[in-house]
Amino acid sequence: MEALLGNSLGVFLGVTLCLMGFAAFMTGQAMAVTWKPAWRAAGYACLLGFADRFLAFALFGGELLSLSGYLIDTATLVAIALLAFRLGRARKMVEQYPWLYERAGPLGWREKPSARASRR
Repeated sequence: MEALLGNSLGVFLGVTLCLMGFAAFMTGQAMAVTWKPAWRAAGYACLLGFADRFLAFALFGGELLSLSGYLIDTATLVAIALLAFRLGRARKMVEQYPWLYERAGPLGWREKPSARASRR
């Protein structure tokens, strides 16, 4: 597992999931509430992957140039950022347009029946 991640599982959990995962979550939320597209959140998460690799290398002696480690870390961060983006966008749509949309689960929204009836 250590060869695949480029560092230990503890470093992956601490640095990637806790520290950089929080940064990816906040990035996704920020992109959603400022009406930016989702690909920007994914792009910033890729940059966070570089920072994650560097921190694991500098603080814990992990491999800096581990391609598999970077890809695993970055895929995790992109998933967190896109999940946060969708959570933030769903919340923003319902808060900003309460007369048009209602919540449809934590990741979605739907048009209110009254809004559909008024368009006919």
